[in-house]
Amino acid sequence: MSRSRTLLLAVLTLLASLLVVPALAAAGTTVTVYYKPTAAWTTVNIHYAPNGGAWTAVPGVAMSTACTGWYSKTIDLGSATGLQVVFNDGSGTWDNNSGRNYPLGSGDVTVSGGVAGTGNPCGGQPTPTTPPPTGNTATVFYSTAGKTWPVVNLHYAPTGEAWTAVPGVAMNETACTGWVKKTVALGAATGLQAVFNNGSGTWDNNNGANYRLTAGTSKVAGGVVTGGATDPCAAVPPDITPPSVPGGLTATVDHITVTLAWTASTDDRGVTGYQIARTPGPVQLTSSTNGYIDGGLAPRTSYTYTVKAVDAAGNVSGPSNTVTATTGDAPPLPAGGSMLGGDPRKESIYFVLTARFYDGDPANDRGGSQHVKSGNAANNDPMFRGDFKGLVDKLDYIKGLGFSAVWITPVVLNRSDYDYHGYHGWDFFRVDPRLESPGASYQDLINSAHAKGLKIYQDVVYNHSSRWGANGLYVPTVWGARDGQWDWMYSEKTAGATYNPLNENALGRAYNGDLWSTTAPAGNTCPNYGQTNGTFSPEGYANHHCQWPSPTAKMFPASLYHQCWIGNWEGEDARSCWLHDDLADFNTENPVVQQYLIDAYNSYIDMGVDGFRVDTAVHIPRVTWNRRFLPALQQHLTQKYGAAKANDFYVFGEVAAFVNDKWNRGSVNHSAQFYTWKERRTYSADDATAALEQFNYENLQGTGNQPTSTNAFLQGNDYHAPDHSQFSGMNIIDMRMHMNFGDAANAFNNGKDSDDSVNDATYNAVYVDSHDYGPNKSSTRYAGGTDAWAENMDLMWTFRGVPVLYYGSEVEFQAGKQIDCGPTCPLANTGRAYFGSYVEGSVVASGYGTVASASGPVATTLQKPLVQHVQRLNQIRRAVPALQMGQYSTVGVSGGIAYKRRYTAGSVDSFVLVAVSSTATFTGIPNGTYTDAVTGDVQTVANGTLTATVTAKGAMRVYVLSLPGNPAPGKVGTAGPYLR
Repeated sequence: MSRSRTLLLAVLTLLASLLVVPALAAAGTTVTVYYKPTAAWTTVNIHYAPNGGAWTAVPGVAMSTACTGWYSKTIDLGSATGLQVVFNDGSGTWDNNSGRNYPLGSGDVTVSGGVAGTGNPCGGQPTPTTPPPTGNTATVFYSTAGKTWPVVNLHYAPTGEAWTAVPGVAMNETACTGWVKKTVALGAATGLQAVFNNGSGTWDNNNGANYRLTAGTSKVAGGVVTGGATDPCAAVPPDITPPSVPGGLTATVDHITVTLAWTASTDDRGVTGYQIARTPGPVQLTSSTNGYIDGGLAPRTSYTYTVKAVDAAGNVSGPSNTVTATTGDAPPLPAGGSMLGGDPRKESIYFVLTARFYDGDPANDRGGSQHVKSGNAANNDPMFRGDFKGLVDKLDYIKGLGFSAVWITPVVLNRSDYDYHGYHGWDFFRVDPRLESPGASYQDLINSAHAKGLKIYQDVVYNHSSRWGANGLYVPTVWGARDGQWDWMYSEKTAGATYNPLNENALGRAYNGDLWSTTAPAGNTCPNYGQTNGTFSPEGYANHHCQWPSPTAKMFPASLYHQCWIGNWEGEDARSCWLHDDLADFNTENPVVQQYLIDAYNSYIDMGVDGFRVDTAVHIPRVTWNRRFLPALQQHLTQKYGAAKANDFYVFGEVAAFVNDKWNRGSVNHSAQFYTWKERRTYSADDATAALEQFNYENLQGTGNQPTSTNAFLQGNDYHAPDHSQFSGMNIIDMRMHMNFGDAANAFNNGKDSDDSVNDATYNAVYVDSHDYGPNKSSTRYAGGTDAWAENMDLMWTFRGVPVLYYGSEVEFQAGKQIDCGPTCPLANTGRAYFGSYVEGSVVASGYGTVASASGPVATTLQKPLVQHVQRLNQIRRAVPALQMGQYSTVGVSGGIAYKRRYTAGSVDSFVLVAVSSTATFTGIPNGTYTDAVTGDVQTVANGTLTATVTAKGAMRVYVLSLPGNPAPGKVGTAGPYLR
């Protein structure tokens, strides 16, 4: 995804609302950094972090011209002895030492051509200086609140004189967070006209009226000019005044939910949130607005509430009036279905791209606008080909493989040119009709799967919508015209017509008359609406401003969508900027956005889905998950199922850390295991402020000060009750094992290394490859060979975690093929190709991993060696509880991939020894009788030692100890190509 542009000035704005940062820190160690760009940059910024300290906000601070070709900046390091730095031109071009950053010391240091050195490169060269202004001057402060501009230029004209050349002069003098500054000479003039721009065509010209400023100091903020202003960056006296007391607190009851409302407090510097005391509890709740919904309460119980206001300095008001509310009965279960329940670790998961798996109903196939261009038309292979009916028809194939859960790609109504995968959601409350058929709705799929004992795990997206926004939340109006050039692109407007992807025109385009306008819509904030921008489409047609939504075009309100591109994938902006132009980034810290998503996904819970795979989880701050989305899920599940069964709902997040180390390039905030934990301190009530506070706090804590867990590990040979008190509610896809699955031993050793930092690694979802990447961030499907696949599966099915298999891997489908090339090549050539030809025919499963009958091509598929291998693995795993839910240990275990596992709960006590691909010896184990579930071999242990002999890659031994009330299952299944 694009990394070419970035900005996080919105984050700077958040900081500005909390505190004023002095221009200079306390004196300490200093460094003067000299930098020579390899290209002609008009602006040079240095983005840095003193050793042990936090990074500056993106894009950093401006450097000054030092001598010909060189720029410099002197930095106070405080007590640090060095720093890390990167450089950028303020417009998305970065020099970050090929991702390694530049580590520098103190004194005079240089960076040129990717090489760091020491000394002053300017030597005796004179430093260019700007002559002091003569006559009158104007010092202009401009607020960057709500803007994500890489640079700010001042374009001005002293009264009676000419304007500066476009784009004006850079506002690059030292200011403070949330403000930029420039002092200009006026000569004899006493005022000036001014406008501001970002250097890339986006202007603030006071709605065409320009800004009228006077000599002296002026501030421009939110379209308002303050003349004779004080320096907004001057030190401000401490805030010791608390907010006013919240008034008029009321409480209304709906079943077991209490809704509170009160009159907003006032404060001399602004209220940041509210503390809500509730009894019984005791519990303190927080809200960023003057209202709160308290759900999931006990029925027929009285609750008492008071509210206090809090400001940014932590001053707390007195308490409001007290109100008491008595809940009623729990609401009746909504229409729909119920999840199956049961510990999710018992399952094995088959992952399908619904639109590419099996075509049950050709009537809903759609190729889209890229059908011909992509090459799909030549293959008679529409992007939307598979559907729910196809899944229903082939549930017996999936169960016959032995799987008990199906992970499906997102089901919500998508809207983009190439959206078969489901990740371009437009209406989150509607199921995409290209997946449904008469008698095969999404509800029908859930019900059919449950009837066969299969769970449905739905892929969900909280981070972003489609490029065209989210219906019911915000849909941007773009420039468009049926002007002879663009008629093919824009539908003729029809009263009452709405978007329906089933209704395609001859070019494969659905109706889009709801999206475009030849004139700017009411409230438009996109500059230069409809004006040509000097570029042309591939067809040679003139492109226009505001024709395509993007984060920096001001086509989305900042309250609902973030307005910047990610620049640093291990920076704070990775959680608050756009990933890609087709993925409009929700402002998930806004309560309106939060409620939209919560309500949408509650509707699928009501249909009876069994869990959520959470897409792009890392791109939402953990504190937002922990405060809002995860509690909302738990609340709704508890209301529907009760607290015990609610815990059976499996949430596993994609925290995409594509590195081989334990912590993602040292950034805890971007590491998968980080998301399994609750917060360990309290942050500001405002979610956006809290997100930044959490990011900085945890970065400073570093990797060595994160919580640890023994939940995955045996104590000797004994299972112990896990401690989930600090569990966030989100499990994770095991990115460490995924990245290292070039071979099974590497995945095993790396997985073990990370398990102490995961709240409970026995819940990790484990896969080799997926619809995005192969191991080591390969862009191709795994092609290690059949023996290697068998070995990988042995590990996945017997080590801790929940095994996941990407559709077709059981026949090495598309091995070595590029997984995704977008519409630039036919889908048939990719790892997302249509799988239906392998499962044509009929199949009837007689159990998990057993087939009663099969005919046609699917019968041939079921004879493949890896198919037989995964069938037996599923049978063995289901017969041994320790392989599903057990803790593990490698203490006293010799050999390559080998471990012991145990699970003890209630009447169940299961202990097992596993050796994969090579012989292993287990010492210090309980004495007794052990039976190999693979061969049926029996060994009696009297001296605490057992040797499991394995002589082939992909072979395995699974010795189960017979315990009172828990006899070993004996040989499970029949011998296959590897397990024999």
